[in-house]
Amino acid sequence: MRFKTISVVVLLIALVSCNGYQKLLKSADANLKYRKALEYFGKEDYSRASELLEDVLNVFRGSNKADTVVFYLAKSNYGQGFYEAASEYYSTLFQSYPYSPFSEESEYMNAYCLYLVSPRPSLDQSNSVKSIESFQSFMKKYPASRFSKSKELIDELQDKLVDKSFYSAKLYYDIGMYKSSIVALKNSLEEYPNTKYREKLMFFVLNSRYLLAVNSIEIKKKERFQEAVDEYYSFISEFPKSEYKADADFIYQNSQESTK
Repeated sequence: MRFKTISVVVLLIALVSCNGYQKLLKSADANLKYRKALEYFGKEDYSRASELLEDVLNVFRGSNKADTVVFYLAKSNYGQGFYEAASEYYSTLFQSYPYSPFSEESEYMNAYCLYLVSPRPSLDQSNSVKSIESFQSFMKKYPASRFSKSKELIDELQDKLVDKSFYSAKLYYDIGMYKSSIVALKNSLEEYPNTKYREKLMFFVLNSRYLLAVNSIEIKKKERFQEAVDEYYSFISEFPKSEYKADADFIYQNSQESTK
């Protein structure tokens, strides 16, 4: 019985609170909504805070409260896990209010939100690129910033781009489109010359040239086997003790014989 009474009391409090909030939403008092929004934010009720701040966003545009409204609107969206929306508000703040005391944090958080929505390497990496560019811009503008994680986050995002480039290039190799794979693999090497996949990429180029020659029409075989021999020299000079050395040597011997 006591538990039932407590539940009824809690429900009544919730209903009163809800009714009070609905009245607040309908209120024309922008300053009251602004104050209450910051109170809700302080209580980590980010949903109500953002709803109220959106209501007064246009009212305070151009006022001395404008940057505060946008800043806490960004933070409220961030608190709810709406990182793309948060990024847009942070971006609006530092671009529209460059002299705001919130500008530095907003520029960093814009880049960080883009980092948070950066997907796994197999997917489109547009947000990764945007995040890297945003972090680089931030570091250039605020070299002594208290937000010191930018460099390591850029490195992490760069690794994703390297992975994406490698797997995209390797796809042509895996499906046997050797002419296309040579182009894609070499593009990946050119774009990321210090990639951790360099040895694999160079071997895949070598093997692609060899398999392209094997599957060519007779008139093109000799020229393409010669290209495989040339590719072997490039590969073995850079990786003389490669894990692929036995396979590379086999390709070289067969290709060399086929050029005679």
